[in-house]
Amino acid sequence: MIFGILDTRDCAGAILAHSVPLPGGGRLRKGQVLGRDDIDMLLGAGVARITVARLGADDLHEDEAAARLGQALVAGAGDATDTGLRASAAATGRVNLYATRTGVVEMDADRIRRLNAIDPMITLAVTRPFAQCAEGGMIGTVKIISYGVQARALEKVAALARGAMQVRPVVLAGAELIVTRTDGAGGGAEEGPEDKGIAAVRARLAALGIALERVVTAPHRQDAIAAALGEGRADLRLILTGSATSDIHDVAPTALVAAGGRVSRFGMPVDPGNLLFLGDLGGTPVIGLPGCARSPALNGADFVLSRVACGIHPGPEDFADMAIGGLLKETRQRGRPREG
Repeated sequence: MIFGILDTRDCAGAILAHSVPLPGGGRLRKGQVLGRDDIDMLLGAGVARITVARLGADDLHEDEAAARLGQALVAGAGDATDTGLRASAAATGRVNLYATRTGVVEMDADRIRRLNAIDPMITLAVTRPFAQCAEGGMIGTVKIISYGVQARALEKVAALARGAMQVRPVVLAGAELIVTRTDGAGGGAEEGPEDKGIAAVRARLAALGIALERVVTAPHRQDAIAAALGEGRADLRLILTGSATSDIHDVAPTALVAAGGRVSRFGMPVDPGNLLFLGDLGGTPVIGLPGCARSPALNGADFVLSRVACGIHPGPEDFADMAIGGLLKETRQRGRPREG
């Protein structure tokens, strides 16, 4: 691409690099391909030289390049692949990517890094890996920085983009919540209207399209929690304890084992949210929620809940990756804030 200041009379067919005001309050806007009438208008206004861009024989216009890259991302690894992505129309070298379903954004971060290293004029910005998204939410944007890019570079970027990201859909339909009380109260199937923690959990599930089918209160004892777990029938079981879980051998994790389940993880490098545990009971996922899940603010429980809802059971490396970006805003509900 050729870019520079040229005599206005020689700029027909070129792209105007900067907006030019005209007599009477009008203006020719940047990015406009100049026709002969535009040239005459500029000359008539006394504009003898202007800054323009002119595409070379091997260049693609910014909108065409952005559209091609957007379509490569949407198509995925094959034409029949449902990536859960939708690309907007191209404008000013930009194409936005939207989710066509609720879920989490799964991506090959290495491929996205590599495609962004091919040509600094071709960029793709995306959410963090496994970020939760709603249908219609923006999860990425393609931006061609200059007015045109080499077709060869765009082809290399598009090849890496195919299959680089998708929205994993939610696969669970319903959940049950066990709430423990340290005062010995329990046994009911309905929460009190004062319990904002249950409302926060219900809202989290609703954002994923999952119904909270049953809430059980139980004393904070191993036998009571194990019994409640054994009675469960939903796709997902959650435990919100009245006293924080401090060890894998604490009350709630041992209750899961006593019920015939297993604990695959206790603790995570996300704060707030450290004291979460994850396991399963007969193949049904079980999440021991940290106390900060009583707040609607983003915390470690969100990182795990959204993945599990989409059929992803995080392993050790997944939890380790959560540390990057895992320092979150403090919540008021915490008993012991990080500072003070």
